[in-house]
Amino acid sequence: MLRYLLVAAFAVTSLGDGVAAAQSEGRTSVTDYRSWYMYFGDHPIGDGGWGVHFDGQFRVHGLGDSRSQTLLRPGINFDLNDTVQFSGGYAYIDTSAGEGSAPGFNVPENRLWEQLILWQRLGRTGLVHRYRLEQRFVGNKVPNDVGEGTLDGHTYRNRFRYFLKASIPIGTDTRYSAQLYNELMINFGKNVQNNFFDQNRSYAAFGINMGRAGRLELGYLLQLVQQGSGSVIEYNHALQIGFFSTVPIGR
Repeated sequence: MLRYLLVAAFAVTSLGDGVAAAQSEGRTSVTDYRSWYMYFGDHPIGDGGWGVHFDGQFRVHGLGDSRSQTLLRPGINFDLNDTVQFSGGYAYIDTSAGEGSAPGFNVPENRLWEQLILWQRLGRTGLVHRYRLEQRFVGNKVPNDVGEGTLDGHTYRNRFRYFLKASIPIGTDTRYSAQLYNELMINFGKNVQNNFFDQNRSYAAFGINMGRAGRLELGYLLQLVQQGSGSVIEYNHALQIGFFSTVPIGR
């Protein structure tokens, strides 16, 4: 019971910190509604503990009014045992600068990432702890003479992410589950000035186990993002549809 309380306390505290930041003097907030369509694959190769990872995400405003962000994240997994996994890889992210920006003003980002995942069971509930480091090369876009976006180098940023997810079976049928997570993201390094707190994500979903094929999740995400200036907090309410696959390769 104590562990459940700690999990709940962490989620509430992280979310509360983001809300408090938005309400502090001199800061404003904006709200948006989005949809995220996602694929997550972790595919073992042979029997040696190695595997490949890939997730692709297409994020839009509304249900598909306009594109918000595209993310492609390949990587390599190594399972030390049944409860510990090390991973690393590369990610490419293309982010729309939003309404009112000049044409062609999408912001590119190239990213390296390393992570440790720990699996844990508390009765029938499965927990996932994920610790991730990111080295981010975020494009700097400036208007050119014709009002379009031009890439002017990159800014290097570091970020740490802690993700805690619970998978709770619904009733006695293990096919259905409740999926809950909270993820906190912290910026660090010399290029961090006004946004040490980067964002917090809180998520709840209904999961359907589809056997060997994988798991489908339909859920809701509340994303709090502090913009780089530190003066604006985004409240993004997102519908999420995600498919998770662990189909082996070469077995």
